[in-house]
Amino acid sequence: MGTRKKGLEFAKHIKEIITKATGFERHLEKVAITGGGDGVCTAEFTVSKELLNKGGTLHGGYTATLVDMVTTYALMSKPCHPGVSSSINVSYLAAAREGDVIEIAAKLQHGGRKMAYIDCVLKHKASGKMIAKGGQTKYVDFV
Repeated sequence: MGTRKKGLEFAKHIKEIITKATGFERHLEKVAITGGGDGVCTAEFTVSKELLNKGGTLHGGYTATLVDMVTTYALMSKPCHPGVSSSINVSYLAAAREGDVIEIAAKLQHGGRKMAYIDCVLKHKASGKMIAKGGQTKYVDFV
């Protein structure tokens, strides 16, 4: 992305990317991008039945996907190549169940010439209780 996009303009841009996706990114079609820009991306979604594991809680793999994608969108809100993941981490702190609304906030912590470091937090919207935190390191030197 060559120019910075903020707020509603950023949210619309990312939603368009998800809607037009034909690959894995399509799994985020029920995630609403609520804002972003200048190294930040916020989103929310309602936990649905197809996102549950056998224990009846939000699947950890989907949580990891959210950390991966929403941190990438935060990076894309800067005039920066989306990069290639070099490491992704997730700490699972509490369960989310069907019908729970989850808020996601990702923020670029540091962006250098070659590497970018982005953090992410997932919380229950109603209580503010953190269900997961994580982040990733991305290689961004594609000049």
